[in-house]
Amino acid sequence: MQVQVRGQGARRWITFGAIAFGALFLVVGLVLAGVSVAFLADAERAQGTVVSLEWRSDHNSAARKKRTDDKPVAYPVVEYTSDQGTPRTFRSSTGSNPPSYEVGERVEVLYRADSPDEARINGFASLWLLPLIFGGIGLVIAGIGTAVALAGRRRS
Repeated sequence: MQVQVRGQGARRWITFGAIAFGALFLVVGLVLAGVSVAFLADAERAQGTVVSLEWRSDHNSAARKKRTDDKPVAYPVVEYTSDQGTPRTFRSSTGSNPPSYEVGERVEVLYRADSPDEARINGFASLWLLPLIFGGIGLVIAGIGTAVALAGRRRS
């Protein structure tokens, strides 16, 4: 006869939820890494110049309260010339404070020939930061859930 300990069912669901949540984040991280790899495989390369830094505070919504330690983030605006000889300008989707780039700095730009406006700076943050964040969070949460599940199995 098996006796169920009080709360054991809830503990199992929480453990399963942690593993599932972690696995979902890990899958999102892998998909984002795949998008970066596919982009790199098809990307054309060009030399660009940081022409300005666009400072933004990303707490414009009314739902998010402004904290005193929130600082604006600098997004580099880069100008480059595509293979067709057309000058292009784009704002990087990755910003930082302190700024990662300075005005006038030369950078390598990656872009697709069929959509040169969707360009990225060839740098770690713009290509790999999101996949690593999602994948890392997923690994940690799924790992903790798995460790708790294995520890629970050993006890019973």
